[in-house]
Amino acid sequence: MEPLLDVKDLKVRFKVKGGYVHAVNGVSLKLNESEALGVVGESGCGKSVSMMSVMRLIDIPPGEITHGEVLYGGRDLLKLPDSEMRKIRGKEIGMVFQDPMTSLNPVHKIGNQIMEVLQLHMTMNKQQARARTAELLGMVGIPRAAERLDDYPHQFSGGMRQRVMIAMALACVPQVLIADEPTTALDVTIQAQIVELVKRLQAELGMAVIWITHDLGVVARMAHRVAVMYAGQIVEEAPSKELFSNPNHPYTLGLMGSLPRLDTGSRERLVSIEGRPPALLRAPQSCAFAPRCKFVIDRCRKENPLLIPVEVNHWSACWVDVKTGRPRA
Repeated sequence: MEPLLDVKDLKVRFKVKGGYVHAVNGVSLKLNESEALGVVGESGCGKSVSMMSVMRLIDIPPGEITHGEVLYGGRDLLKLPDSEMRKIRGKEIGMVFQDPMTSLNPVHKIGNQIMEVLQLHMTMNKQQARARTAELLGMVGIPRAAERLDDYPHQFSGGMRQRVMIAMALACVPQVLIADEPTTALDVTIQAQIVELVKRLQAELGMAVIWITHDLGVVARMAHRVAVMYAGQIVEEAPSKELFSNPNHPYTLGLMGSLPRLDTGSRERLVSIEGRPPALLRAPQSCAFAPRCKFVIDRCRKENPLLIPVEVNHWSACWVDVKTGRPRA
């Protein structure tokens, strides 16, 4: 079966004083129908830039997509005219951004901002769009939704603003929803509510979801499959349960070691990953994680490993078998 969205060898760089920052270095991802894919990694690893590039939302310049394909419905999104991309963005692929306060226009009413999407993509008149907007706000759990259409963003809490952003992204019932760290600025209780809301809506609407996060706990609750990113590359990919029970990349092991466990009663200290991520002022020619890795061998400093299968549907970009500490055959 063909994937719903197929990202192939995506490379993105940004011009800075004195050169380029190579933010995304050959990312390949497949998203299947009705699937939830988690994209995980620390801040600055290229998660958001990858998905913003898929949506053609990075500023050009200073940004530049130098290589790759993004196949959706038999079309390469990177080659479509802007007019065609605008028809897909919002209607067929929706996106929820990290900070709803900066994503919502502070001087326009909440209702009008969602109605604009419906009138643009669904050719509804004002009355139809207003009724549908109230329905959408109710669907995402905003009380007295019809009464809140004329409120402004500052009259909503952070969690409610994020629900508005989700309602806006789902207005046209897209096939794909990209959620870019939508719970980062929210407290833990509201985070859990937003995750459960997206899970429920995914089941009801049958859409596929890409959830970008640095929070492994969120991924464990909602993702069917997980891609771990480091320094603009995917270093491990596996089904969610397989990744948590059998991590095969040193960076993934480090992420797992830094995650508090409440289910084991263990009093072990959390593990930190020593060192800093690379500056990426040149594209990686060797393993970008090598300076921070306890499994490093000479080959790591000379060659950049590709993703290789380690189990069924499980890939890792590492020259060393982390279970034995020996070089892979």
